[in-house]
Amino acid sequence: MTFNVLFIAHAPDADYKKHRSVIDTGMYKLYSIVVKTQEEAVQVSKDYLQNESIEAILLCPGFKHGDVAEIFEAVEGKVSVNVARGDGPSSKISAEAMKKAGYFRS
Repeated sequence: MTFNVLFIAHAPDADYKKHRSVIDTGMYKLYSIVVKTQEEAVQVSKDYLQNESIEAILLCPGFKHGDVAEIFEAVEGKVSVNVARGDGPSSKISAEAMKKAGYFRS
């Protein structure tokens, strides 16, 4: 039996049907998917609960509190929903790198 976890990240150019991977150690299976929108994140969460029997969802720091709540409701509270957060300096470093990569286009 494996512990099944879904990691979801955002990217403005993501195609969630294409940008995905799986790491399986035998005891731990990590599904990783990059989505463009919150709607995609909700749908992916529902799909993986139903089809892959995930027990946890880990979200990138870009998810807001309301987004997290919406995903928790979408999976009917059946799995843990967690957010990866850094400290203040780390968040600034990540934000600057994302800005250089073009994430925040005006």
